[in-house]
Amino acid sequence: MKRIVIFASGSGTNTETIIKHFQQTQFASVVRVFSNKKNAKVLERAKKLNVPSSYFSKDELTAPEGILKSLKEIDPHIIVLAGFLLKFPEIILKSFPNKVINIHPALLPKYGGKGMYGKFVHEAVVNNKESESGITIHYVNENYDEGAIIKQKKVQLSDSETPETVAEKIHDLEHKWFPKVIEEILRHG
Repeated sequence: MKRIVIFASGSGTNTETIIKHFQQTQFASVVRVFSNKKNAKVLERAKKLNVPSSYFSKDELTAPEGILKSLKEIDPHIIVLAGFLLKFPEIILKSFPNKVINIHPALLPKYGGKGMYGKFVHEAVVNNKESESGITIHYVNENYDEGAIIKQKKVQLSDSETPETVAEKIHDLEHKWFPKVIEEILRHG
């Protein structure tokens, strides 16, 4: 069975969707959820779905004997960043080349980079009167939101959108496509 590890910082709706998706298969499963926030709701969601989860400090993320050691023991087929807000360290990227993916709530290269996440992205999209937005699933490299794009999905926006209505549309796309793309990657390399 293919092993999936998820890193998340927030409420964990994408993580929950991914866990539930793979609980319906005999093909892969989420074997661990890591969070850099002690009180992140994602840890609670993982526990309810019987997936081991743990909190780590920023120092543990970048230390060779920290998270990297745990990841080497798990030996995941893919590492998924699902609302993970820290820059992912090169030490892990080098140990797991082309195995770390992220989802971004906009059509990269627009609205990417440091500080562009969640509501900040949706506010920028609305303020710039964009006619469409979407999601980008991409490989992670040493720069924020610059890794090779795996898949993008778009949604049309009206003139009356608010950051909240854009967020709803983006969440729908994320929940529909993120698990499917993870499965595609695991099945086809």
